Amino acid sequence: MILRRAALRALAALGLAGALVACGAGELPRASGGESGEVRVWSSSADGTRKLAPGSALSFGSAGRESDAIVIDPAARRQEVVGFGAAMTDASAQLFEQVLHRDERDQLFADLFGADGLALNFVRVPIGASDFSTTHYSLDDVPPGQTDPDLTQFSMAGPLAAQIPALKAAKRINPGLVLMASPWSAPAWMKDTGSLIKGQLRSEFYGAYAAYFGRYLDAMEREGLPVGYISVQNEPRFEPDNYPGMRFPAAARARFIGDHLGPLLAARKTRVGILDWDHNWDHPEEPLAVLGDPAAAAHVTGVAWHCYAGDPAAMEAVRAAHPDKDVFFSECSGGEWEPGWGSVLGWMTDNLIIAPTRAGSRGTMLWNLALDENHGPHLGGCGDCRGVVTIDRKTRAVTRNVEYYVLGHVSRFVRPGARVLDSSGGASGLTHAAFRNGDGSMVLLVHNGTSDARALTVRTGSQTFRTAVPAGEVMTFTWLEPPPR
Repeated sequence: MILRRAALRALAALGLAGALVACGAGELPRASGGESGEVRVWSSSADGTRKLAPGSALSFGSAGRESDAIVIDPAARRQEVVGFGAAMTDASAQLFEQVLHRDERDQLFADLFGADGLALNFVRVPIGASDFSTTHYSLDDVPPGQTDPDLTQFSMAGPLAAQIPALKAAKRINPGLVLMASPWSAPAWMKDTGSLIKGQLRSEFYGAYAAYFGRYLDAMEREGLPVGYISVQNEPRFEPDNYPGMRFPAAARARFIGDHLGPLLAARKTRVGILDWDHNWDHPEEPLAVLGDPAAAAHVTGVAWHCYAGDPAAMEAVRAAHPDKDVFFSECSGGEWEPGWGSVLGWMTDNLIIAPTRAGSRGTMLWNLALDENHGPHLGGCGDCRGVVTIDRKTRAVTRNVEYYVLGHVSRFVRPGARVLDSSGGASGLTHAAFRNGDGSMVLLVHNGTSDARALTVRTGSQTFRTAVPAGEVMTFTWLEPPPR
């Protein structure tokens, strides 16, 4: 309450005490840029009393001389945004398809994927089982001791049970859905352990594994769900001991991509981007090694990152070495190890949205779209992860978690095809990222990571608006480019 009173005093001092309006977790107001010269405001507070709450509009004035203004250059346009979203794991899909009634699922999907909801459009899809599956399987399972190099036992039965129906339902609401697909393991018979758990891909099956990807992509296209991006392995430096996983060193990935998967995908009519790494910030030398291999680099579209170790600065270092390659953020989960609303809101906004965007990222995906009240279903792996939403199996009640609002602060406002803009400056403790949508509307995301309110001045061209950002607050501002004076 002390921080909240201090923030309101700061707002009152600037004549803007009415700019922040408390709002619960109900239906969200429609997002738009507003009238020319008007700045619309949405905010989430560190204490959770405001969650994507709409505020009173601000007005532009003449530019001042503030040395700590955030300066946006509308002409300095950087990467094009693909989108924002989370993963349709088996666990999430089963909750959507087997727990919720059809009308309940459709209503929730309208909120998650619809234009008047979060407008999520970027979805990661496990190829076969992950730890958030109720069985361990691949798409080509044969009895122990047998192999299937011609993929005669290839089957989409696992994804067809829930994942594909859920994806189709989401795509009916958002036809612009973009999928990224990642395997947790090659089929057991392709590995040196003969198991989905632990082990590495045997080199004699590189060709068969590339064909496995091709079969999967063909099957998804037939289902009306073309995949835009793939990675060759989820977390290739990690061999979990109780769910599917596979160590895939950089030199082996480079050979697999350069000699097998890359040429196979290049021959396809439908373009699919290959993303290397798909793992944490702590080993940038891994994607650098793959991109340093000319045969592999010719086929790699970009690098995908996870949040569980290291520093976000690794993304910028790899991007600087290979500016022609895309950046994506492909996985991070919240969980009961950090239940605090405000700390998660701020950390995720800074590290999963703002830092990747400033490092060249074209999109962010979190981990599970939905989990149940017991953090599942899962078989092995994380036992206290949190989904974007929680679905209670008994009551079918849906709880929108802090991750929902972190995504919403960008996904509701930044449209696919938007351009990231240069933004610089700002008062100490403020982080920010700016965007321009195709319709000319501008979006600025700001987080105050300090324990005190901060005055905010934003300058774009010859125009300026001013407000204050309470301690720990995340705010999204939208406007149409003002006419020149």
